[in-house]
Amino acid sequence: MNKIGILHSALDASSLRQQEISNNIANVETPGYKTKQVVFEDLLKQHLSNQTNIVGNRTNSRHIEIGKPANLPTAKTVENSDTVMQNNGNNVDIDGEMTRMGENSLWYYTLTQQLTSEFQLLSIAIKGRS
Repeated sequence: MNKIGILHSALDASSLRQQEISNNIANVETPGYKTKQVVFEDLLKQHLSNQTNIVGNRTNSRHIEIGKPANLPTAKTVENSDTVMQNNGNNVDIDGEMTRMGENSLWYYTLTQQLTSEFQLLSIAIKGRS
C-alpha cells in the first residue's frame, strides 16, 4: 500500500475542506447560502476495503491482469441543502463551522507529521543512519 500517496490525498482533502469551511464562514450572513462539506474519509475507507494486496506486473497485454493498481479517491464537495438555520434560508452554523475548522487544522497537522515521518524513514533507508 502506498502510504505516501494516501497521505497526499488526505492532505489535499484537508486543504479543500479548509477552503470550504472558510467559504461557509464568509457567507454566514448571505441569504439563501447553503453550506458545503468535503467528503473524503468514507470514500477512502470504502476504497481501502475493496483493495487486494496483490498486484501483478503485466509484461504483455495478453496476460491476465492480477489486482489493480490503486487509484486513490479524490475529495468531493457536497452541498447541505437539507437544513435551514436562519429565516433568510441560510444554513451556516458558525459554531459548528469554527469547530470543524479546529478539527481540520489538527487533522492537517497530524497528516503533515505522518508524511514527514514517512520521508524520514525513506531517507534512513536510502542513506542509512548517520
